[in-house]
Amino acid sequence: MTRIAYVNGDFVPLDEARISILDRGFLFADGIYEVSAVIDGELIDNALHMARLKRSVAEIALELPVTLERVEEIQRELIRRNALVEGVVYLQVTRGAADRDFTFPKDATPTLVLFTQAKNLTASPFGLNGLAVITVPDLRWARRDIKSVGLLAQVLAKQAAAAAGCQEAWMIEDGLVTEGGSSTAHIVTRNGAIVSRGHSHATLPGCTHLALRQLAAEEDIRILERPFSLDEAHDAAEAFLTSAGSFVTPVIAIDGRPVGTGKPGPLTLRLRELYIAHARATAT
Repeated sequence: MTRIAYVNGDFVPLDEARISILDRGFLFADGIYEVSAVIDGELIDNALHMARLKRSVAEIALELPVTLERVEEIQRELIRRNALVEGVVYLQVTRGAADRDFTFPKDATPTLVLFTQAKNLTASPFGLNGLAVITVPDLRWARRDIKSVGLLAQVLAKQAAAAAGCQEAWMIEDGLVTEGGSSTAHIVTRNGAIVSRGHSHATLPGCTHLALRQLAAEEDIRILERPFSLDEAHDAAEAFLTSAGSFVTPVIAIDGRPVGTGKPGPLTLRLRELYIAHARATAT
């Protein structure tokens, strides 16, 4: 089956999708992206993703070329045209194509592209068995709360993880864990509280984390939003990460040292079940 993408108003075969080499996303990483999960052909927590998209484009003074309602229509049409049952919808909007100049162009039309990827989300082997992370210095810019397409530091971090036989990198700044290369980092203390860094310019507000925070509150599970150190992570009872592409995934080793028993912890597995149940119940 030919994959279908969306490019500036048209649904086209993926191998025919084209944008200008003068696009500012290509030249300057002058753009924003979002990734929404899909289960059973339906979007998961998409209202949170659309709210974050709206905030991110506003933070860089970029206007969406269509309304948020139209964005969701395009997402659903891509799910339908690609017969996507489980996976993600990727969205990217840039300031558009213009002759290369650092300042904003006056007459460029923003570029909007979307495509889908099939992924095993609910029965991922890592989701069930856990994964390993390494730690690397956090080399990113200061406005990490904006979901920028400028991801070179994350690319290098995740490549270092892959070279070490791991699946994710946790980034460290001033001895504290900020977040993963493409995920939000969490630990579980020995008294059963979840610790995850609160939202600020230092971290991206994770949509899956926000949904999980509400679920935890409903289950009377404590979540402490504060920075935690690498030493705390090594001493934790459990650890896990969250993202649209991995839901709740156990972390069983950090820098080669087992977390807790070295196996997925009971609270993490419970949270994963709660999140998947929530996703199925609230899919739109």
